[in-house]
Amino acid sequence: MSKNSTIKRLEKECYNTNNDKAVIPSYFYDINKVIFEHESPDTDIEKAMYIALWLKKHIKGGKGLSLASDEALKEMINGNGGVCSDMTQIFNNFCVINDIRVREWGITIIPFNKKYGGHATNEVFSKELDKWILIDVSKCILFYYKNKEKPLSLFEVFTSSFSKEYYSFYKTIESDTQIKNYYYNKKATPFLISKYNNFVYDKYLKKNNSKYPIFFVHFYIYLIGKSYNYKFPLRDYRKMFKSSFS
Repeated sequence: MSKNSTIKRLEKECYNTNNDKAVIPSYFYDINKVIFEHESPDTDIEKAMYIALWLKKHIKGGKGLSLASDEALKEMINGNGGVCSDMTQIFNNFCVINDIRVREWGITIIPFNKKYGGHATNEVFSKELDKWILIDVSKCILFYYKNKEKPLSLFEVFTSSFSKEYYSFYKTIESDTQIKNYYYNKKATPFLISKYNNFVYDKYLKKNNSKYPIFFVHFYIYLIGKSYNYKFPLRDYRKMFKSSFS
């Protein structure tokens, strides 16, 4: 499921390519009306921040869910869990129905260390700024070069030697230590969640209905050739478990 890639090859990849509006569950449209009931932001980044802020205010988080996307959203709004990867996934669907190009990233370290934990985050493409912008939905933060106005892309955050700082558009920062560990750790590396088809995963997760462990559902989707994959643009994923076998 893992592949090495490059920044250039991934420039045009986005979640929207494999997920159009027609296949996003109706519950997302219902909640979207609530989100934008009183305000209609103009730009892509303003819309994305507004969605992220609403989710942050209405989802307290908790355990990982591994549910179909609409079922996960319902559980999260009802206060029954949701980790960063659940948040990035439902954010993807809201971006699709609001005509925002979006993609999802994981963050890990090479060589792998289970104590690190890892993280999930998003990028949105701003038509107004003509660039990808990193937006950490679960923490409601953007990144900037010091004294600059344009928010940074994920690649700028992970590859630039210029001084970077993050900005919270929520009222508090939950953990400054966590943010530094994910985004400033020299061992940390991002990987793109590529070719994720929400309709396919929703279909098989609903069919499963807790009959089998979630791993088997994902493995079956892999066997039939409809699974997502991980693309590593900055470091060689083959070194992931090097220390474990050396």
